[in-house]
Amino acid sequence: MNIVAKKKLWKYLFWLGPFLIAVGLTVGLVSEQWGLIPLAFMITGIVISGLGIIWQSYETNWWKRRSTQAGTNALVATLAVLAILGLINFLGTRYHLRADLTESQLFTLAPQSRQLVSVLPQPVKVWVFDINQNPQDRELLENYQRQSSKFKYEYIDPQARPGLAEKFGVKDYGEVYLESGDKRQLVQTVNQNERLSEIRLTSRLQQLTNSTTAKVYLLQGHGERQLSPGKDAISQAIQGLGDKSFTTSPLNLGETSKVPQDATVVIVAGPKRGLFEGEVKALQEYLNRGGNLLLMIDPNTDPKLNSLLQEWGVRLDNRLAVDVSGESVVGLGPAAPLVTEYGQHPITKDFGNGNSFYPIARPLEITSVPGVQATPLLRTKPYPKSWAESDLQSEKLEFNADKDLKGPLTLGVALTRKQPAKSASTLQPAPTPSPLPSPITQNKTSPTSSPSRKTPQASPLPSPTTQGKATPTPTPAATASPTPSSQTATESRLVVLGNSNFATDGLFQQQLNGDVFLNSVTWLSQQDQQPLSIRPKEPKNRRITLTTTQGNLLILSSLLILPLIGFAIALIIWWKRR
Repeated sequence: MNIVAKKKLWKYLFWLGPFLIAVGLTVGLVSEQWGLIPLAFMITGIVISGLGIIWQSYETNWWKRRSTQAGTNALVATLAVLAILGLINFLGTRYHLRADLTESQLFTLAPQSRQLVSVLPQPVKVWVFDINQNPQDRELLENYQRQSSKFKYEYIDPQARPGLAEKFGVKDYGEVYLESGDKRQLVQTVNQNERLSEIRLTSRLQQLTNSTTAKVYLLQGHGERQLSPGKDAISQAIQGLGDKSFTTSPLNLGETSKVPQDATVVIVAGPKRGLFEGEVKALQEYLNRGGNLLLMIDPNTDPKLNSLLQEWGVRLDNRLAVDVSGESVVGLGPAAPLVTEYGQHPITKDFGNGNSFYPIARPLEITSVPGVQATPLLRTKPYPKSWAESDLQSEKLEFNADKDLKGPLTLGVALTRKQPAKSASTLQPAPTPSPLPSPITQNKTSPTSSPSRKTPQASPLPSPTTQGKATPTPTPAATASPTPSSQTATESRLVVLGNSNFATDGLFQQQLNGDVFLNSVTWLSQQDQQPLSIRPKEPKNRRITLTTTQGNLLILSSLLILPLIGFAIALIIWWKRR
């Protein structure tokens, strides 16, 4: 090989060095793993570049040439461009800016999903046992992974790794499992017709990471909504509670005479008949010991709960809530108020101006009670768009200034009351304890005792929020209190809604109706680690179903009519240009 050929060879090898260095840097920055491959490229490139520079300096006075200076400038510019491109790729991997322009935010995680994943207590991994990696499913899993480094996912071929498939009990392709520590749970089975659902994944993730199980009892025996599927049932609401790690059971106070000790929340959903006095006292006792109660009371019913509600400053209005603004939108008439205004409360904090509607609802009247904090949840629009109608038999609903009430109306309210801390000395049994020790019965049998909670305005004692402080002489009412012995105050919570139709099957999944119910129960359960926000939404079905006649007409118009129209227009233009 002559000298000229050797010079050309070293020249080519010299430019190979910077190229290999750039390849190594790019691989390492993008993959975020500085393993053997990127290091090998970089070391090889550095060695070649060093040898090339030494050879050029030895053969000629290379550094002083104008061509060398121009080449060096070009090399520096090339390296700068490569470094900028590598930095852009690195920043694009770490930080991304996305805009979801779909109507239902199909490619954006719901607030509940983002909140749940961002506070994961331990690593969680999704295993997808499938050969084909669907782009839509991968995009959903990527959205989850962007929220937290503790969330990972992996696609597995069951045939290639049979041991892992047997460990999870995989029976078919497309099974998706969730794993956290030693816990594993099947999410769903995906196929061509059913893709990975955000609702199911978030629900299973919540079940897997939540170590506690709250017990919800639903009162029965007074014409309440039935729990199993059927007409006007709330089976979908029960299923939603199960997805949020609640266990549900029916409760008949006529048989048990008291609320079970393991009750986290008690729900009274649309009773048609009044409760017995003993049942009302059992609910009052449950609230007095720090319980949580959800009341959904429809119009034209009297559940005999006035004594309980009066303690909390709530009165059920017997009129019908009317809203003419949503008649054309909802399609259920003016007796189905459309609510877009919500109170500043954890139950409704993420609702914004979303829609929820309540067919056949009654307004609520809220009065101030010492020690009780009330927050309106649902409010209708101002008059003349909404009002409370007193004439329920009229075929045409019109506002009557003498009998009706102008809007806005309150259809739902959330209330809290601090329970006083009881010391051991104040919990001694009374000489003649009643079989159902509630504050109401104690006041009836002890006229000289302090006023009950029912009339706290006239009470000379401190409000319920301050009764936990020590006093020189405890009152008789405190002596026979049913509250268990405790040195720390507990909190009772109550949610009252003037409607139960919104949670029935069919309406539960419409708009924000299901969110109002589930968020109310979650807040009542006092599980602060549970996220309270809008549940994930499924993509809307945009399929168009055509009849045979419509299909034939569409084919005829696309293959014959439209081409003839285009041909006629072309003919007219040609005729005018002749």
